[in-house]
Amino acid sequence: MSSSTLTLKDGTQIYYKDWGTGQPIVFHHGWPLSSDDWDAQMLYFLGQGYRVIAHDRRGHGRSSQTATGNEMDTYAADVAELVAHLDLKNAIHIGHSTGGGEVARYVAKHGGNGRVAKAVLVGAVPPIMVKSDKNPGGLPLEVFDGFRTAMAANRAQFYRDIPTGPFYGFNRDGAKTYPGVIDNWWRQGMMGGAKAHYDCIKAFSETDFTDDLKAIDVPVLVMHGDDDQIVPIADSAELSIKLLKKGTLKVYKGFPHGMLTTHADVLNPDLLAFFKS
Repeated sequence: MSSSTLTLKDGTQIYYKDWGTGQPIVFHHGWPLSSDDWDAQMLYFLGQGYRVIAHDRRGHGRSSQTATGNEMDTYAADVAELVAHLDLKNAIHIGHSTGGGEVARYVAKHGGNGRVAKAVLVGAVPPIMVKSDKNPGGLPLEVFDGFRTAMAANRAQFYRDIPTGPFYGFNRDGAKTYPGVIDNWWRQGMMGGAKAHYDCIKAFSETDFTDDLKAIDVPVLVMHGDDDQIVPIADSAELSIKLLKKGTLKVYKGFPHGMLTTHADVLNPDLLAFFKS
C-alpha cells in the first residue's frame, strides 16, 4: 500500500496515504495544510507496527479544489466514505486543530459499529472557537474576518506570516526557528484551493462541537500546549475535557500550536502510551 485517490459519491477526489499493517491510525490535518503535516507521526507509528492512513481534506493538498462542501458535516462524511472504502475497524483517529473538529464530528456521527477504538484531539478547535453569548471566552468574529481579509488580499504572504509567527511559537523571545518548517507550511498551504480554505475558516471557527463531544463513547486523549497562540487552551481543551465521557487531558507547558512538529520527540511516545493503554 502506498498512496492513492478515492473518488467520492459527489465526484470529489480525495488523496490519501495508506502504509503498513496492524491496527489503523487515521490522521486528520489542520487548516490549511495536508496529510504531509503528519510526516513525523506516520513514520514513527509505522515503525511501531501500526497501519497509518492520512488524507488531504477536500480543497486541501492534492485533493480536489472544491467550491462546495467545505464544512464539517461534509468533511466527516468524506472520512466515512474513505473509512468504508478501506474497511477500517478498531481504528484510532487523531486530529490536529481543524482536524480535531473533524475527528469529533466523524466519531460522533459515523464512528459506531466497531469502526473507532480511540480518538485524540491535539491543539483542537472544539468545542467552538468564536465568541458569543454562550461562549464568552471565545475569540471575536473580527479575528476570523481578519483571516479572511488577509487571505483574500494576499494568500501567499498570509501563509508565510502564520508559520513564521504564532503557529510554531517562533515569535517568542529566544525561540529557535526552522526555516524549512516555515517553507513546508507555506508549500502545503499553497497546494490547496483558495475557495476551500476561505470557507474552512468559518468551518473551524463557527462550528459548535458540544453535542459531538458529549456523544463520543470511546476514550479520548486531549493534548494541548499552554502557549498555543492559534487555539487558546482556556476556550478549547479545558472546556472539551468537561464534555467528554472518557476524556484525559494532557497539557504541555510552553508548547505551541504546531507542537506535533516542533516537539514530536515528546508527543509521539505519549501518543504511543495512550494507544497501548
